[in-house]
Amino acid sequence: MSRFSPECAVLLLEHLDTAATRFLLSLPPLCRLFEPQRKDEPDVTAEAAVLAAVGIVPCSPEQGLLLSDSTLSALQELVRACCVEDDGVPVIMVCGPKSIGKSTFSRYLINLLLNHLPSVEYMECDIGQTEFTPPGCVSLSDVTEPFLGPPFTHQRTPRKMVYYGQSSCEQDTERYIDVVKYVFSSYRKEVPLVINTMGWVKGEGLLLLTDMIRLLSPTHVVQMDVYDWKAMAPLTPDSVRLAPGLYTKGKQQGKCKQMELSAAESWKSSEGEEDASAPEFKLLYVHPEFPRAGVAGEARVHSSILRDMSILGYLGQLQPPDAVSVLPLHSLVPYQVPFNAVALRVIHTDVAPSNIMYAVNASWVGLCRIAEEIRCQSAGPVLLTQTPICDCLGFGIVRGVDMEKHLYHVLTPVPPEKLRLVNCLLLGNIAIPNCILVSQEGIEGEIPYVTSEYNYSILGSGKLRKKKHFKKREYTFQCDYT
Repeated sequence: MSRFSPECAVLLLEHLDTAATRFLLSLPPLCRLFEPQRKDEPDVTAEAAVLAAVGIVPCSPEQGLLLSDSTLSALQELVRACCVEDDGVPVIMVCGPKSIGKSTFSRYLINLLLNHLPSVEYMECDIGQTEFTPPGCVSLSDVTEPFLGPPFTHQRTPRKMVYYGQSSCEQDTERYIDVVKYVFSSYRKEVPLVINTMGWVKGEGLLLLTDMIRLLSPTHVVQMDVYDWKAMAPLTPDSVRLAPGLYTKGKQQGKCKQMELSAAESWKSSEGEEDASAPEFKLLYVHPEFPRAGVAGEARVHSSILRDMSILGYLGQLQPPDAVSVLPLHSLVPYQVPFNAVALRVIHTDVAPSNIMYAVNASWVGLCRIAEEIRCQSAGPVLLTQTPICDCLGFGIVRGVDMEKHLYHVLTPVPPEKLRLVNCLLLGNIAIPNCILVSQEGIEGEIPYVTSEYNYSILGSGKLRKKKHFKKREYTFQCDYT
């Protein structure tokens, strides 16, 4: 070690062998997930061969992490602001269009800050591309150690989480604002906060972003866009102060969408804000320079695949840590939950009470806790008429519904001490990855919940779309089936 200068970095490599990774590799479509792309090159050095054996291969300059001058300048200024003893701690909001690098910037910033601070808080507002949770969540997490891999490699339980239940908020922006406000209220303002936002910055999406800037009152706004600002105009403090939002009014603006109690008024009354339309923040411009920056649909991995991988990474927590071999999910014993012990709500659509159990069976559900006590004199089920804004403690799969004994059979990695607090199941528009249904080992005969004979004229029925873009380098994975 004495031969290394202070500018050198020492990288410790460990064998990636955990219960979660073994579970992922047990699925046939993912069996080569961690294999590096190797090319037959005649002149391979001994050093390159050793690195290739542990999954490290040389990349050309355009394939690595490219940081523009504006990116480095913004990072330097933000780190300096977070490390200076001042009256308050910075609240940093990162915004920009899809595929512009918001998540990568947030990761890089947090990892830098952890060199100087014991912890950083991270608020995930991009429900379609979540960092620490399965998709469809708004969450607040305490980050105490660097995170380097894709989201499915570091699924963890946030300090505060709400299950929104969809990968986009376009159908119900009012509830989205309420969820964001509810989660943000748990921020203790003791350490810096990094807020990641959605890539929806056109039309009502820009109005919604304006609302969020007013409601969350960031000290710094990092706006990422290409040089010609073709996605969105600069979000200067003056423009945010004057522009109308979706639910908040700009200065001298009289019209906006009305709610029973507008988000701005509610926030004003609870926080004592004098003027919600006049946020004071420093705007930092970041112009990414990596190839195809800001071009939606040109990412290396499609967003729907990343969402499925996050769910699979979460389900990997079901594997016993000391298990010698992978246990298929159908071999694990589920929890039995009485119908009348939990309330039930389908978030994203209206379902007739007579069909509710068909919708819940074999579905991905949020395990939540509502403030109201569940009281039901009958055997249930207990159906909610409105979607609550409540804490989500984790997720599970309803792998069966026993109508005779009035029981849900729920498979979940949530520990028993937290399960005792769950009194609500929320079913959203987040589906179980199809490879869970069709690619598990040990299933003989007809596969449960999978059929090729179905009447698609039934109201609400439809086909699962085959994701032909599910590719990893030169390999093609057939993870989803019609």
